[in-house]
Amino acid sequence: MRVVAAPDKFRGTASAAEAASAIARAVVSRDGTAVEVPMADGGEGLVDVLGGPDHTTEVTGPLGSPVRAGWRLSDGTAVVEMARASGLVLAGGAEGNRPLDATTAGVGELLRHAVELGARRVIVGMGGSATTDGGLGALDAMGPMARYRGVEMLVACDVRTRFTKAAEVFAPRKGATDAQVRLLTGRLERLVQVYLERFGSDVSCLDRAGAAGGLAGGLAAMGAELVDGVDLVAEEVRLDEIVAGADLVVTGEGWLDATSFQGKVVGGVAAYAAAAGVPLLVVVGGADEEAAVRADVVSLVDRFGADRAVAETMACITEAVAERLDDL
Repeated sequence: MRVVAAPDKFRGTASAAEAASAIARAVVSRDGTAVEVPMADGGEGLVDVLGGPDHTTEVTGPLGSPVRAGWRLSDGTAVVEMARASGLVLAGGAEGNRPLDATTAGVGELLRHAVELGARRVIVGMGGSATTDGGLGALDAMGPMARYRGVEMLVACDVRTRFTKAAEVFAPRKGATDAQVRLLTGRLERLVQVYLERFGSDVSCLDRAGAAGGLAGGLAAMGAELVDGVDLVAEEVRLDEIVAGADLVVTGEGWLDATSFQGKVVGGVAAYAAAAGVPLLVVVGGADEEAAVRADVVSLVDRFGADRAVAETMACITEAVAERLDDL
């Protein structure tokens, strides 16, 4: 049996690479062959699944203090995660964040540095942001836009949210009060006009422009292309070629819900498996009932209990996949 292991991270308990390795151990234990393809959808882990960081740059953190951000530059392509420069974790989580002040300046500094070092193609991951500044901090830090002419910039998004909805949908998770959400929404609405005047681009009607608190829209205004992150990663790792001829594809993530099938890893991998006519198994930390019926799903919490699923995630993944292989 040839099995493709293509999971996302299990947030807080296992990286995508660790989850793929755990799946592979189950396959090998049943005398099968496993191909490990850790996946990402534009959120944290994008740099790792596309080769890992080989540069580190000190930039402005989300709340103004300097941070050291790892990123990748190879063969003229740079890969940057906004979370490594302007992420919510760097701000101390929702409790430590200052939603009205959080800035994407560090992302802009990374982009400027990457282009100065010769990048002609830049992939920017949007997930994990502390910010709702509409990308203005990043654009200001990028300097003259002329330096980006001829640079292909691909913005890897894991949501389809519109620009002016970013505060309403995401800012409460970043520590914003109801009053702050209203202020941030007003800021985004004003930025629509600013970007229209500055770049001649109306970001209000773009799907995905609200990713990372509107950073995606700000980058789109200056000419970047907004794409589903999982499709971009799948193309980079040639997932279609790897899945072709497999006997089973195994994917997974920490929590499965309806959004898992909307631009996220599970939905993306499921589409590739379906196109190739290959059965799919989804291993997750936990799942809501409605999402769980959309695929062949194994919940680690249901199978092993919450305590063990969290404390021994990788062992549970291996055991769950091995049990399912025995049933095939």
